Amino acid sequence: MRPEPRTGALALRTRLLTAMLVPLLAIAILLGLAGATLIADVVRRTNDRVLGGALGAIAETVQVERGEVTLDLPAAAFGMLENSERDNVYYRIAVGGRLLTGYADLPAPNDRALGIDSPRFRFAMYRGQRIRIAEVRRALPRIDQPVIVQIAETLDGRAALQRRLMIALLIGEIALVGMAMLLIRPALAWSLRPLARLRAAVEARDTRATPDLSPLRAGLLPAELRPLSDAFDHLLARLDTATAGVRRFTADASHQMRTPLAVLKVQVALARRGDMQALGEIADAADRLERLVTQLLALARAEEAGTSPPLEHVDLREVAIAAINRRIHEAIGAGVEVQLDAPDDAVVIASHRTLLFEIVSNLLDNAIRYIGDGSSITVTIVSDNTSVTIAVADDGPGIGDADLQRLGERFVRFSTSAGQEGSGLGLAIVHSAAQRLGARLRITNTNPGLRVTLSFGSLCDLN
Repeated sequence: MRPEPRTGALALRTRLLTAMLVPLLAIAILLGLAGATLIADVVRRTNDRVLGGALGAIAETVQVERGEVTLDLPAAAFGMLENSERDNVYYRIAVGGRLLTGYADLPAPNDRALGIDSPRFRFAMYRGQRIRIAEVRRALPRIDQPVIVQIAETLDGRAALQRRLMIALLIGEIALVGMAMLLIRPALAWSLRPLARLRAAVEARDTRATPDLSPLRAGLLPAELRPLSDAFDHLLARLDTATAGVRRFTADASHQMRTPLAVLKVQVALARRGDMQALGEIADAADRLERLVTQLLALARAEEAGTSPPLEHVDLREVAIAAINRRIHEAIGAGVEVQLDAPDDAVVIASHRTLLFEIVSNLLDNAIRYIGDGSSITVTIVSDNTSVTIAVADDGPGIGDADLQRLGERFVRFSTSAGQEGSGLGLAIVHSAAQRLGARLRITNTNPGLRVTLSFGSLCDLN
């Protein structure tokens, strides 16, 4: 499996900064556009209010005296429109199509579009400049024609005010984004501190000569990091279990192999001196050593750390026949009869064939070794709609009820096995393999004999 490339990926701090600043800049732009629209509307409304006030002041002076329209242009009306940009102010008062006073070329309105005493505002071009016009139509008594009052100003003042407000908005946004950038970095450092503690806790394990597989101690972690820490602790626990199994296997092997190896050394020395019987003892010791190594490997395989083994369709009847065939020569040599009581058809379950074979084979091996000449062993398979069981029963001496609790312990041998060769690992292998398969193991005295039953679920599928 090729390792994943370590370069090219962005640092977590960079990713977080990008994830924060990009939306912040996008929001700032949107706020700027919304602010510019709002500023333009506020400037227009504010200046229109002043322009409308000047229009009203002029329109109030329009009167009828002796059948003639008269007016008195108030200076205050034009004073209202004075500003630092010195905008030009234009006005026009007309009765019907006749100019009464003001600028004759000021764009005239459509009389029909104007409501009586209802001011209207519009933009227009006049003398090469864009202007804002406020206009109103008045109906005076005894005057047949409507009186149109108009006042206009150029837009330099409005543009200057809008520009100042936009600059203020831009400065505010720049200051806000700048302060956010200054504050985000220490905030990120504070937020990533638990991750740094977790990394330090992991890196601290590299400085120790002996691997430390105990759970990490990184202090209080945020909710986002706790699953990572828990997963790492779970991995450490699995590694600890695996290494413990290796250590236990090494210790068991060194402990149990010491005696056969010592016997081999003695017999080899005797053989060198010409003792021909030593060759037979060497062969027996080699057989015992081979059997011990085989059982130790089987126990290690049964206790293999990690998740349950992958399940497969296994014919329990076929496994039982294979285990009997493997042990049949030992049974004949020991004077033991082995019988199979099983359905004629295949009994398929979801299990693991290797571990299942080790269980049945070790149960047969134990029974053959300890029940004695003239005894019998029966392997029984029972299947119904709710469960499947396989049992190995014998009619030998059995064991005491007090010893039943210790069955399955490693290297444990009982008084009934005195004088028989063995390592005390057979039932330990069975117990560990049954646990890995999720099967229920039950050992009972049948007086005489011993019965070991392995129960599975129904003829289940692999799901």
